[in-house]
Amino acid sequence: MNKLKVMLCAVFTLLLVNTAAQADSSNFAGPYVGFTASGYGLQMDGSSSTSPTDGTFEIDEVSVGQVAPVVGFEIGYALPIGSLMLIDINGTYFSGEAKMNFDNDANPTTEGEGFGDALLAKSVSFAIDDLRTISIAPTLVLSDTSSVYIKVGLTEADVSVSGDISTPGNLSGTTWAIGQRSVLESGIFVKTEAGYTDYNGIGAHGKGTNIATTNSYTAEPTVAYGAVSLGFRF
Repeated sequence: MNKLKVMLCAVFTLLLVNTAAQADSSNFAGPYVGFTASGYGLQMDGSSSTSPTDGTFEIDEVSVGQVAPVVGFEIGYALPIGSLMLIDINGTYFSGEAKMNFDNDANPTTEGEGFGDALLAKSVSFAIDDLRTISIAPTLVLSDTSSVYIKVGLTEADVSVSGDISTPGNLSGTTWAIGQRSVLESGIFVKTEAGYTDYNGIGAHGKGTNIATTNSYTAEPTVAYGAVSLGFRF
């Protein structure tokens, strides 16, 4: 991840050195709104720690990879800093869901009456959805119609659970991205962006009804994405 951050900064610096002085940042300045379509690739690595009747803890590792299209919207304001630079403050919202299931501690020793119910009662899952990001993006103007930027932001996502486990707090993480924005004289713009978000971990434990309070569950999500936005600058 650190190498990717360095690469983003290096690309941006190289563009700054080679930009023509005739570029005009005023064509990109001001408030804007946009509709965004994105392809999200989620990698979620998790583990469960369960305590069977003999008191010996068992650790089970789970890894889930998912790719899904999501849609959302953005609103922002680009503040010009000279003729070549802008500071873009942006907020985005995406709606979508990704889920991780744990059922390693749910297997009864023999099949019989209540086998399916026992399996269901001890199965648990984490689901994350509704991604929200507040970001700042130093922007370099390449021409009257084209600009590039690097972005860093704070992202939150809602977490829900199913099963007899506690509900953890919402996810939070840092988003890094690089993108390009083209704007027409009418104010209509097209923006493309690629980046990733590294989240903090999710943690929960059993409530004691169907799952022992000594059982714990964790997950570490990371998201990589590519997005295209169509919007209007006022």
